Amino acid sequence: MTKDIEAPPPRVLAFAKLVEARAHARLGDAASSAAALVSSERLLEQADTEPGDEPAWIRYYTPARMAADAVEIHRDLGLPAAALRWNNRAAPMPESAYTRSVGLRMTVLATAHLQNRDLDQALAHGQRAVTILSHVRSTRATDYLAGVVRAMAPWRRDPRVIDLSHLAHQAITVNTTASAR
Repeated sequence: MTKDIEAPPPRVLAFAKLVEARAHARLGDAASSAAALVSSERLLEQADTEPGDEPAWIRYYTPARMAADAVEIHRDLGLPAAALRWNNRAAPMPESAYTRSVGLRMTVLATAHLQNRDLDQALAHGQRAVTILSHVRSTRATDYLAGVVRAMAPWRRDPRVIDLSHLAHQAITVNTTASAR
């Protein structure tokens, strides 16, 4: 006897499509990433217009949250203008409630601005990321900070980049040391 399996609610499917879009972006597959992101956006629209029986754990996934992830997707694809446009649609997040997420978002914005050859904006977001993430114990935070430092390599002789790189390395060292305890 087979049991009928219900289709997951649209918001759950939308989140799965977002994860797919992120994976394709990490692999550099822009077409597949875009298709998955469009599917996620359509499924979110469906979830908002036809609310179904969705689990409480997925309610955080809104169009504004999708936009925040789309920033990283487009940054990973090397499309900084698109990443920055998506950032305008992303929901602001209070640092006090989402410390790590805000810090990670700042690293993504910093690297998108670097891809866009805007060092001043990259430094501003990078500085904010270091300030925030120096208080966070997270392997992901360490990896994202290191990514900003690597992305600043073309400007490594700029005194502001040297200062930011030094502060980022200090934060990474503190984070790594604290995580090892």
